Amino acid sequence: MDMLCFDLEGVLVPEIWIAFSEVSGIPELRRTTRDEPDYNVLMNWRLGILREHHLGIREIQDVISQIDPLPGAKEFFDELRSFAQAVIISDTFKEFAGPLMKKLGYPTLFCNELVIGNDGMIEGYRLRIRDTKLATVRAFQSIGYDTIAIGDSFNDLAMLKASKTGILFRSTDSIRRDNPELPACESYEDLMRLIKENL
Repeated sequence: MDMLCFDLEGVLVPEIWIAFSEVSGIPELRRTTRDEPDYNVLMNWRLGILREHHLGIREIQDVISQIDPLPGAKEFFDELRSFAQAVIISDTFKEFAGPLMKKLGYPTLFCNELVIGNDGMIEGYRLRIRDTKLATVRAFQSIGYDTIAIGDSFNDLAMLKASKTGILFRSTDSIRRDNPELPACESYEDLMRLIKENL
């Protein structure tokens, strides 16, 4: 039995922090897990910038409510779920993901949560589990599933490499070059083909 394990941002929806960077006019917030391999370093840096600019959860949620899935993503995911089991494993937060999950038809999502103060400022975050993507894939494998993982960033590589098949989707040139053993593709049509070949 197979379980398809998807990253969210960059694979099915746009990068939330890049969208917020564009709306807020803070270019530093464009930095993502494609640029910084250490997630804790990245998040603490982001939270520092938010505090510096006095931006809280409401401002971010206002931007997220305007984000749509990537073109073709919902149709792709709907078709995929008609014949296979699929979950999303993301380093995003439940406070961010709600509107996006609605637009994707409420797929199963494993993610983290934010610590929000009474003033609406983001004080920190709680990871569901350490190395969440790899740990989740390993958990599925421990109960009898083979996993096929799809991602685009540094923080996806562990789950891709631990899976029966790991696929890089719309990743960076440097990540593709440094991981030549992972098949890579740029379109949902090619991704669907690769998945079907490996089921």
